[in-house]
Amino acid sequence: MSGEPGWQAGPRDAITDVKGIRVGHWTDRRGATGCTVIRCETATAAAVDARGGAPGTRETDVLAGANLVRTCHGIVFAGGSAFGLAAATGVMRWFREQGVGFGTKMAKVPIVPAAVIYDLGAGSETAFPGEDAGYAAASRASGGRVAEGSVGAGTGATVAKLLGTEGRIKGGVGTSSLIGPHGIVVGALAVTNAVGSIHDPETGALIAGPRDAGGRMAALPEVLERRTAQMDALLEPTNTTLVAVATNARLEHHLLQRVAYQAHDGMARVIVPVHTFADGDIAFALSMGSLDVRETDALTAGAMAARAVEVAILRSVRRAKGLAGIPALG
Repeated sequence: MSGEPGWQAGPRDAITDVKGIRVGHWTDRRGATGCTVIRCETATAAAVDARGGAPGTRETDVLAGANLVRTCHGIVFAGGSAFGLAAATGVMRWFREQGVGFGTKMAKVPIVPAAVIYDLGAGSETAFPGEDAGYAAASRASGGRVAEGSVGAGTGATVAKLLGTEGRIKGGVGTSSLIGPHGIVVGALAVTNAVGSIHDPETGALIAGPRDAGGRMAALPEVLERRTAQMDALLEPTNTTLVAVATNARLEHHLLQRVAYQAHDGMARVIVPVHTFADGDIAFALSMGSLDVRETDALTAGAMAARAVEVAILRSVRRAKGLAGIPALG
């Protein structure tokens, strides 16, 4: 599914096909929440682009082009709304114990940006991944295959909520990778918790839309026609799609920032509507810097990133399992 003419999926078809990337999950199925840690200790640059109207983040300003660091050692995706940002503290603790961090006069300080989804309505409203959960996910992270579906930060994720939460469908975690020209590898990992519906961009087919009382999925024109004032009032900022893309291409920060922008293109081709005031959609981009490329190869990496994000989002929904009474596609 990942393939395009001239491109092929990596051996794992996962973000870990990019050398230096490791992924670990912590999952609480009873509480329907969790966190996912992307370790990238050797990253040469990192960028971020937030386009949703209700983002929940930590330590993202450090990645801005005008600032000093512009890279990171790990990224945390977590459930639990803003409470879940605490998981990043555990990841920092794990990195500190390994001697990993940005060098300062007194100590190495790990740089660990984080972003969260709102899953408090999926399971327990008091469950969220804390410091110990982040530590556990960081310690479990590996460069092998990545578990997908209802795990980690995607444990309590749901999609297709424009007609209310009663008709929602299970979301989750998905990943993919592409091998392109000139040895460029791009991988993506997505946590899909969108208010919008999920479409296959290759066919336009509706994959996951709001369900009516009979279980039938409704297409967007019908959904918008059926929305009521009561539904509008319930459309709270409790949705978010989180995306990270990584490449082996050594890209300067200003070029990598463009890759982060283009990651949102992939999001917009699959999720409709996207980037709403009720979503906190955000995309991170990582350059692992092991492959010297031409400056113009940033265009290739960006196009590959958009496609890898499409596939990761589709897989996040297709590989999810029903949980807490919320049905899944499978």
